[in-house]
Amino acid sequence: MTTPVCTSASDVAVSARQTGAYQRPYPSFASYVRARQPVLLRTARSLTANPSDAEDLLQTALAKTYVAWERIEDHRALDGYVRRALLNTRTSQWRKRRVDEFVCDELPEPELVPGEDDPAERQALHDAMWRAIMKLPARQRAMVVLRYYEDLSEVQTAEVLGVSVGTVKSAVSRALGKLREDPELVLAR
Repeated sequence: MTTPVCTSASDVAVSARQTGAYQRPYPSFASYVRARQPVLLRTARSLTANPSDAEDLLQTALAKTYVAWERIEDHRALDGYVRRALLNTRTSQWRKRRVDEFVCDELPEPELVPGEDDPAERQALHDAMWRAIMKLPARQRAMVVLRYYEDLSEVQTAEVLGVSVGTVKSAVSRALGKLREDPELVLAR
């Protein structure tokens, strides 16, 4: 009578590799990339601030993986291999980055030219204006957008909307009156 022999998972894996029974989960590099690219791209995006840089980083890491494809025995560890390549590549890029720093006694602050707005204030005003325009009735909003955003004349606006020039003038006048009274825009003046 034979006694059962307990074997570990690593013994089974070694035995499977030796007998050729070990199956690779990804038959080709292309199948691996197709299956795992979205997950790996999320990892690359977490390492960079720019989505384009993340795609370039992933492409470089996958190129390194492709070169080593035949040497990687355990394909269950491929994600770890690629993640390490992502991290190493990103670290190398960061180290090569050139930063121009100059020592100076005073910090150079941009001088505001009188009459020139702060970009943040300009953006806030633009956003408030757009919110106010969105509150207008659809017809008035269309006329204001065509007239002032698309820079069409009153005649061109009337032609586009199929109304008279007088209708455009009166509707735009009423819309501008509403915009002047909008509380958000009153605060911006």
